Amino acid sequence: MAEHTDATAKAGAAADHDGTAIVSLGKGSGNDDRDGRRPEEGAGKGVVAAFGQTMKTLRLRAGLDRAEFGRRIGYSASTVAAFEQARRIPSPRAIDKADEVLGADGLLRLWKEEVEKAQYPVFFQGMAALEKQAIELLSYSTLVFNGLVQTEEYMRAVLAMRRPTLDQEIIEQRVTARLARQDIFDRRPSPLLSFVICESVLRRRLGGEDVLRGQLEHLLLVGQKQDVELQVLPLDCEEHAGVDGPFTVVTRDDGKTFVYAEAQGTSSLETDPKRAALSAARYGIIRSQALSPRESLEFVEGLLRSL
Repeated sequence: MAEHTDATAKAGAAADHDGTAIVSLGKGSGNDDRDGRRPEEGAGKGVVAAFGQTMKTLRLRAGLDRAEFGRRIGYSASTVAAFEQARRIPSPRAIDKADEVLGADGLLRLWKEEVEKAQYPVFFQGMAALEKQAIELLSYSTLVFNGLVQTEEYMRAVLAMRRPTLDQEIIEQRVTARLARQDIFDRRPSPLLSFVICESVLRRRLGGEDVLRGQLEHLLLVGQKQDVELQVLPLDCEEHAGVDGPFTVVTRDDGKTFVYAEAQGTSSLETDPKRAALSAARYGIIRSQALSPRESLEFVEGLLRSL
């Protein structure tokens, strides 16, 4: 719990002052990167353990064994045990149901936000929280697609390529968490979302031709969503303001702007207003150098036809 709380607190504290600050979020994994998901070691397991102990105490007080409690909330006794022993993270729906069945009067619901954060690795928790509060998100990608627009098959392919390799359980957890982040497209009111993607990302056949085809088809669907602009920066572009690498600019609902970046196993969340403003301006130049949204979708369609 300490590492998770410290990382989130530092990001929040840094976000609320006007001085220069770069909050290091630890080891990254290419953008990032339901019931049965595991808390990552050191990233929030203490929170999940405290929640599990609280739920167990309330269950025993109600005189329910795990089998009966599980039946009432729709899970097996073994899953209830996993929740209580911090081996699995319950979904928000499971927490709501448990609160209702145990007559906790909101005590378990109070844990939902913190328990949800525990599904993310510590390096990404600050950014995940910002995504939920974003009114605008600007993403520039040069190596892989942003996690918000990745298909599940593409996610698995990218995560499987990490060296040293990730445990399968961690891959499954990060896939689940990344898919959950894509709820941003269904939020109302909708945030303004912009994705500029280097052509090389569109051509890189990570996971094979079928995975790439599915990813490009998904990209076409994303590009047609309300409040989403998708642009391709072609390789033959002679002017390129994005040579420093990929980054994401997020504007929070209180108007504050942040910059998130990952490189070679580390990540940072830039909270200084001046630097954030410069990054947003740089992104604007990159957008002007890229193909228009309509031209970009036509470009993606052309790539699909060539596969």
